[in-house]
Amino acid sequence: MELSLEQSRAMLVAMSEAIIDKSDVLTKADQAIGDGDHGVGMARGFRAAKDAIEAAEPATVGDLFKVGGSAVMATSGGASGAIFGILLKAGAKENPGDTLDARGFAGWLSAASTQIQARGKAQPGNKTMVDAIVPAAEQAAAAVGDGLVATAKAAAAGAHQGKDATVDMIATFGKAKSLGGRSKGHPDPGAVSTTILLDTALEYIESQ
Repeated sequence: MELSLEQSRAMLVAMSEAIIDKSDVLTKADQAIGDGDHGVGMARGFRAAKDAIEAAEPATVGDLFKVGGSAVMATSGGASGAIFGILLKAGAKENPGDTLDARGFAGWLSAASTQIQARGKAQPGNKTMVDAIVPAAEQAAAAVGDGLVATAKAAAAGAHQGKDATVDMIATFGKAKSLGGRSKGHPDPGAVSTTILLDTALEYIESQ
């Protein structure tokens, strides 16, 4: 199975809409261990991404990832804007054709995992979205041979495992670092955002 150019556009629009719709969830998650602005910033960025993706005249699936990521970077603000912009833009070079298949999906997440760690310097165990994107990428790569649905399912499962693991972590990176032990008992907001994006991608792919 693979998604056409227009189906890929619809998937990315759905992912953007999910972040917008769940901005309150992200705000509450960030209020627990941050300054509470994650939901607002993410909604702003992904609203711009949705508009850009809908208006785009792409030649490739990668073009859609690029315009969406660029919009998030330009409007979301803060560290999350940069990181989630990278997350989307990482799919550009991995999807040079007019369809999205399992290899392109897994390649997107692998590139995102590598680029986000290089840019932000966070590592697994620091209680950031890296804890969700790394296992998502690893499990997606392992499932490529089973097709797009299985790859998306593995990615979402990996993201959830990583997000759940952040609950018991003490933040050693980013804004939550100043809380020390008080950051324990809550999931990382960026990891929650990552699960929302990948859950929505999976839901869309399964519906096709």
